[in-house]
Amino acid sequence: MNAHEHGNDPLPPEIVRSLLCSVCGGPVGAADRTVRCGRGHSFDVAKQGYVNLLHARIPAGTADTAPMVAARVDLLSSGAYLPLADALAKVASEHVESGLIIDAGAGTGYYLAHVLDAVPDAYGLALDVSAVALRRAARAHARAGAAVWNLWEPWPVADSSASLILNVFAPRNAPQFHRVLTADGLLVVATPNPGHLRELGDLVISVDGGKDARLAETLGERFSRAERRDVTQQVTLSPAQIRQVVEMGPSAHHLHRDGRRERLDAITDPVEVTTSFSVTLYRPVP
Repeated sequence: MNAHEHGNDPLPPEIVRSLLCSVCGGPVGAADRTVRCGRGHSFDVAKQGYVNLLHARIPAGTADTAPMVAARVDLLSSGAYLPLADALAKVASEHVESGLIIDAGAGTGYYLAHVLDAVPDAYGLALDVSAVALRRAARAHARAGAAVWNLWEPWPVADSSASLILNVFAPRNAPQFHRVLTADGLLVVATPNPGHLRELGDLVISVDGGKDARLAETLGERFSRAERRDVTQQVTLSPAQIRQVVEMGPSAHHLHRDGRRERLDAITDPVEVTTSFSVTLYRPVP
C-alpha cells in the first residue's frame, strides 16, 4: 500500500457532505457503512470503501471490465503516463488551495491521487460507472472517496460544491460540470492529441483532428477556455506494456477484427511510441 492509500475505511465525512440522495435529491449522512437520506433511502458502502448510488442498470459495454482495469493498473504503475499525472497535479497546485476535487470518470483514481498529493488541504470524490475500477479508486488516497454513478445522468452531488473538476479521457456532461462547480471553480479536461500512440497503428483507436472543435461545442456557452498545455513525450514500451495500452481502453473491444489480436501477440520487442495529451483549463461562465 502506498503512503497515501487508506484501507477499508468508510467514506471521508467531507465527501458524504457533498453527496445527495440519488433517489430524492436530499442530503445524506453516513453511519454503519451505510449512506442514508432523511427519507430513508439507503446505499451500502462496499467493503472496499466506495458507495454505489446507481438504482438502474447501465447498458452493457459501458463500464470498464476487470481485465481493462487490471491492464490500466499495470500500465499506470509503470509510470508511462506519469508526465500527464504531474501536469494535472501542477495545474491543481497552482489554482486550488482547498475544497472538493471531483474526478469525473476517475477509473482507478490514479490521476486524482496525484492531484490530492499536490493540494494537501483538498479532498477528492471519484465518480465512475465501473464498480471494478472504483474498488481501487476508493483506496487510492486517504482524502478520497468514491461513488458509482453514470456521468450522463444528473449527478448526486450538491450544487456549487467543487473547487475543481478533473475530466481525464471521460464523458463530458457540461450542465453537471457547471452546476457542481463553484462560481470561481476550475474544470480541467485531459484528452489525447492526434498522433497519440500513432506508432501502434490500428491497434488503438485513432484521435481525429476535429477533437478541439467538438470539445468547444460540448462545453458550449457554460465554459470559457482559459489555457491549454500540451504534454508530449517519447516513451519505450515493452511488449507487455503495449498489450496493456491496447487492453485498458476501448480498443480492447475491437481486437477480434482484422487480425489485430494476432498482430498484438506477435509484438516481441520494445517499441518507442509517442504519448501526447492536451490539458485544457476552463472557467464557468456565470
